[in-house]
Amino acid sequence: MSKGPGLFGDIGKKAKDLLTKDYSYDQKFTFSTHSAVGLGLTSTAVKKGGISSGEIATVYKYENGIIDVKVDTESNIYTTITVSEILPSTKTIASFKLPDYNSGKIEVQYFHDHATLSTAVGLNPSPLIDLSATFGTKNFAVGAETGFDTTSGTFTKYNAGISITKPDSCASIILADKGDLLKVAYVQSIDQLKRTSTVAEISRKFSTNQNTFTVGASHAIDPLTLVKARLNNHGKLGALLQHQLKSASVLSLSGEFDTKSLEKKPKFGLGLSLNP
Repeated sequence: MSKGPGLFGDIGKKAKDLLTKDYSYDQKFTFSTHSAVGLGLTSTAVKKGGISSGEIATVYKYENGIIDVKVDTESNIYTTITVSEILPSTKTIASFKLPDYNSGKIEVQYFHDHATLSTAVGLNPSPLIDLSATFGTKNFAVGAETGFDTTSGTFTKYNAGISITKPDSCASIILADKGDLLKVAYVQSIDQLKRTSTVAEISRKFSTNQNTFTVGASHAIDPLTLVKARLNNHGKLGALLQHQLKSASVLSLSGEFDTKSLEKKPKFGLGLSLNP
C-alpha cells in the first residue's frame, strides 16, 4: 500500500501495544502449522476462570486474497475474506458470523500518500455505518472516526486523534468515547538498537473525573527473550516474560498484582504458541 498515514486505529497503537500486547491472565495453548501452498491451520485452547474454550482456524492465502475461517466450541463460524487491489490502493474486507445472519459487514480501505479512508457497512436492513479518515504522513497524522446507527438515527461513536512519529519516539493524543475520554501517550526508544523502550500514558475520564497515569517499559534481553512491565497510579503492577523457543514457538508468562491491596489474589497467565 502507500507510504502515507495509517488507519485511524494506528494512532496511539505503539503506546497501546507496549502497555497491553501479550499481557494475559489466562492459560492459552496454540498450535499452528503452514503449508507451502499458502494454507495455515491453527488450533487454540483457552482456560479462563475455570471455563475452557477453543477454536480451530484455517487461513488460505492466494495472490491478493486471504480467506480466514474460524470455528469455536460454541459452534460459531467466523469467516473473513480480504482482497487487496480490487481497485488501485484499496483493500476490501468482508466478514460474517454464523448462525447470526445479521452479522455480515463489508469494509473498504483506501490508502494514499497523504490520506487513508475507511468505510464499513453492516450487511442487514438496518446497518451500522463506520467512517474514518486520517490525513498527513507517516511522521505526522491527524484523523477522526464516527459510527452511525441507521435504526435509531444516532451516532454510536465519534473520536479524533493526532500522532507525531520520529525514528526513536512517538507521541499521540486521542479524544474518544464521544469526547468523554482523553488519552495522551509518549513512547521513547532508549538505545539505537531499540532493544529498550519506555512509555507513559495519561488518561482523563471527564464524566467521572478519574485520572489514570500509567508507565511501562520493554527490554529485549537477547534476540529471543523480551521482558515488559507496567504500573499505574491505582497500584496495578504487571509484568511479562516472553521467550522464543525453537521454530518460532513462543512461551509467555505474565502476572499482575495490586500493590495497594496486597491481600488480593495476584493474577497469573501462561501462554504457549507452537509453530513447527
